Amino acid sequence: MQASPTRIGLISDTHGLLRPQALEALRGSELILHAGDVGKPEILSALQELAPVIAVRGNVDTSDWARTLPETAVAEAGKFLIYILHDVHTLDLNPAAAGFHVVVSGHSHQPGKFERDGALYINPGSAGPRRFQLPVTVARLNLGRTPCAVEFVELKI
Repeated sequence: MQASPTRIGLISDTHGLLRPQALEALRGSELILHAGDVGKPEILSALQELAPVIAVRGNVDTSDWARTLPETAVAEAGKFLIYILHDVHTLDLNPAAAGFHVVVSGHSHQPGKFERDGALYINPGSAGPRRFQLPVTVARLNLGRTPCAVEFVELKI
């Protein structure tokens, strides 16, 4: 990994399904963050072929292999500190007060972003099996721009 990645791929809720479209959408990432509900270890191996991966454990990640995943993680990208967890509703700190610029979470399967108290919250949505009528998405975070840019990519399935 380069000293300061600026192109960050965001993925969550694969639930054991890594679509070729997701891999293609994340190609060119310098770092990939998986916000949990991975489903199978092969998902992380495949993502690792594109870029270094930081992943957290989601509520469906209960197998022995998944117990090695942390519940939360921190990624550094230049001057940016990124906090990763599965369910934003379990967040037990004030990200801005703790020095975090970005919070990445999953769980809801709904892609979205918002700012609160100086921190940017991003949910890349679900890249795995479609749930209800929600889109199947990943996201790309570009920290090389001011302000940083978030692009949601709906996967054509």
